[in-house]
Amino acid sequence: MKNRFVLALATLVLAASPAWAGTLSFDVAKTASCGCCKAWVDHIRAAGHKVETSDMDMGSLAQHKIKLGIQPQHASCHTATVDGYVIEGHVPIADIERLLKQRPEAIGLSAPGMPAGSPGMEMGTYREAHDVVLVKLDGTSEVWSHYEEKQ
Repeated sequence: MKNRFVLALATLVLAASPAWAGTLSFDVAKTASCGCCKAWVDHIRAAGHKVETSDMDMGSLAQHKIKLGIQPQHASCHTATVDGYVIEGHVPIADIERLLKQRPEAIGLSAPGMPAGSPGMEMGTYREAHDVVLVKLDGTSEVWSHYEEKQ
């Protein structure tokens, strides 16, 4: 009886754990002068993850994005890679963790533009209504998460 309980408990814990269970390693490409990029990196580190950054000039960064499959309509100020996915812009860690748990066939996630109130773009309590989109392998996208405006 005790062994069944321990086995059931272990199964429950493993089922509830994300597939990546542990510290993630992000590689972030950005420009040297971008303060909001640094603030987004702090958001990822505050969640307990490792981040390596590479500073690029704007032209090299744009080419890097295209090479990774990020088209202009999905672009933002920085581009990260983590566990086989591209994370473009100010995507919240909760959305990234859900992506890595569900593992859809996709390029990754994007918060197009620079939405006010998103991680790294905080403006007090204000948040602009915006979407985080799943960028599919064919370059199209669909809404992954929607964030309502908050005053």
